[in-house]
Amino acid sequence: MKTRTHLYVSRKNALTWLMALCMAASAVARIAFSGVKGSGDTSYLWSQILLPIAATSLYALIALLDGEKLFYKTAIPVWMMAIYAGLWISGNVENRMMVWLFWVALVFFAFLYTDISAGHHGVFFLLPIVCVPMVILLYFYRGSLLKGDILGMKDCFADFLALAGVLLICFAVRIHPAGEYHRAWGDRVDGRRIRSLPAMAQVSPYIMVTRNTSSNLFEDSFEISQIDRYIRQKRREGMTNFGITHVLLACYVRALCRYPGLNRFISGQKVYSRGDDIQYCMTIKKEMTASSPDTVIKVHLNPRDTAADVYKKLQDAVDNVKNTPLDSSFDNTAAVFTMIPGVLLKFAVWGLKTLDYFGMLPGFLLEVSPFHGSLFFTSMGSLGIPPIFHHLYDFGNLPVFGAFGMKRRATEVLEDGTVVQRKFVDVKFVLDERIVDGFYYAAFFKHYKRLLMHPEILDNPPEEVLSDID
Repeated sequence: MKTRTHLYVSRKNALTWLMALCMAASAVARIAFSGVKGSGDTSYLWSQILLPIAATSLYALIALLDGEKLFYKTAIPVWMMAIYAGLWISGNVENRMMVWLFWVALVFFAFLYTDISAGHHGVFFLLPIVCVPMVILLYFYRGSLLKGDILGMKDCFADFLALAGVLLICFAVRIHPAGEYHRAWGDRVDGRRIRSLPAMAQVSPYIMVTRNTSSNLFEDSFEISQIDRYIRQKRREGMTNFGITHVLLACYVRALCRYPGLNRFISGQKVYSRGDDIQYCMTIKKEMTASSPDTVIKVHLNPRDTAADVYKKLQDAVDNVKNTPLDSSFDNTAAVFTMIPGVLLKFAVWGLKTLDYFGMLPGFLLEVSPFHGSLFFTSMGSLGIPPIFHHLYDFGNLPVFGAFGMKRRATEVLEDGTVVQRKFVDVKFVLDERIVDGFYYAAFFKHYKRLLMHPEILDNPPEEVLSDID
């Protein structure tokens, strides 16, 4: 796959502020001169005044507020300006062939700007590309320029200012260091789209549309003698609430160092990777009583976390919920939806699903949603029952749901005929088969089981953390 560069502009660069000044001056000039000329009909007001003002304002805001991360989104106001210019040409040029040629030139400019700002081609192409609309503008106002007719140039003054701002950006743009990830077109707030998957892996989400119809079930049993010793050691070290949940979760996190594919998810029929952000969700009760309400916590883990890191992050989240009389963010968000009438609530949920499909769901909703994450792990052992196969949710993008049960004893006969009694814990997973293939899942769980046999490995950070494919 071709390596893509990532462009950015910095607020510390004076040229970025000069660009914003040009865009602001362009908007002011357009308002001032349109007042002198008369706004005309409604279509003129929207296409020739409000559209370019919105485009120049949006360009300046994106560059100033998010230019270091989302510079590629300046292509949106560029397309708006191209549409504005095309509509102006359509209304002022009688020759249909010329109109068609100018539209082709404007679309060519907007398309190449989008491609270059997304890092698909060298940044040095940006400056000559910006000259395309400048040449078009000079062509239409060549008469006034040659005559020095300042009054005749007032109609294009705002356009020259806007293009001057884009030209300044061409000199302010820089390239992010290689190896760093930065969002691009097609990525989501909560994940990077994987573009180099085999064809079948890209097509299968369109064939197997929902998570529950694409689920595989996996179960296994783990001998926990080493885990029990490890838990007692950690409690002696001061981690008084350290338990098997922390071990199982820490081992899962550590296994992702070698098999990062399990931190993918499906959304909008596309496969995404969360990278190093492992979002763990868990249902808890403030009190272990049947009448105590459930709430959900979400903890952000990292493949480099040790067992102590996992314990601290998880314990802080649990204590924050149990030791406060206030509801969690999840509870407060759910309470808002209960105030919506049933018919409208169904429409609201449909709207959220649609926004989520296109990756437009606000970040604060993604953060409080228990349906968006890397892993949901639940302890049936704390309830004194065996584990269950818990379904995945068709809303959201959670690809893995795990459950483990209470400890049990089993008698085994060794090779020498000796009968021993050992303790086991049963685990069950429901897995979205579309994120990785069966071989990958099998390799992951074999590695996971090896880690559980040697939990002391979790005391130190991993020696190597592999990155998912592009």
